[in-house]
Amino acid sequence: MPRVAVVFTGGTISMGFDPVAGGNVPSLDGAAILARTPGLDALADVVAIDRGLTPASHFTFADLMGLRGAIQAALDDDAIDGVVVVQGTDTIEETAFAWDLVVESSKPVVVTGAMRASHEDGYDGPANIRRSVAAAASASLRDIGVVVSLAGTLEAADDVTKMHTSAFDTFRSPNRGSLGTLSEDDGMTVISPRRARRRLRPIPADGARVELVQAGIGSDGSMIDAAVGTGARAVVVAAPGAGNTSAGMLAAAKRAMADGVVVVLASRCPAGAVSTAYAFVGGGATWARAGAIPAGMLCAIKARVAVALGIGAGLGRDALAELLADPVV
Repeated sequence: MPRVAVVFTGGTISMGFDPVAGGNVPSLDGAAILARTPGLDALADVVAIDRGLTPASHFTFADLMGLRGAIQAALDDDAIDGVVVVQGTDTIEETAFAWDLVVESSKPVVVTGAMRASHEDGYDGPANIRRSVAAAASASLRDIGVVVSLAGTLEAADDVTKMHTSAFDTFRSPNRGSLGTLSEDDGMTVISPRRARRRLRPIPADGARVELVQAGIGSDGSMIDAAVGTGARAVVVAAPGAGNTSAGMLAAAKRAMADGVVVVLASRCPAGAVSTAYAFVGGGATWARAGAIPAGMLCAIKARVAVALGIGAGLGRDALAELLADPVV
């Protein structure tokens, strides 16, 4: 029987309704959630690791690195075949990607949660945990890095995106599609087992302050100036299309880079890469010539994670550019 460590951190899966607070609040620890999840005994020997009841929107980079330690310790245990991390879904696309960068193991790591709280009809936590434990116990997911699994799909950590605020099937991989599917009846189908990963070394204890600035109609660069003025070590610009902005945004980025602040250009689109196809002032080509680092196919929110942890690890501009570059399968 395979053995799977399940790291509980909180999130919607742990919440119930509090009439005094007027909404959902953390209430179930790992043991209570497992008690609501029948059928695990047939899948794996589950080792529960409780790490608190933290809403996903409350996580800091230091928290993620602390959880990284718990995940890594479980993976380093020869008796453990895989790890499941249970958390809130609000930031799962960020946390899973962070761990994908810094966790070192060939064993599966599956991040899951729930879209409904424990008191609601359709509480999906138990089904998601069963599927995730089955996935983490399977040799089919070795060597492909951290994945996210809810509603029966397997999504790569560097591509997965929350597409809807409340839908069960909110998580999708808009660039490359799902890695596979999970069914409680028919087991697991891995569609695309090959996946190249970005790796970050050394391992940081925390992330640097990196601000995310979205560009759009009328954006003049003042938010970039404000980020620099308040101490940001880097700014990630979520630009329209393939990386095109106003001339004012580019001018502000140049001022930031002159002050030693790293500037990264990403797209605000859910899929696709930034490019140098446009050479008008503010076009992607002019950002590249000015020294901004392209984020490739990483969405802006994931680029921010990589840059924050990269600077936290002591990486300079060239090493950050290498970290952000799209890996080749």
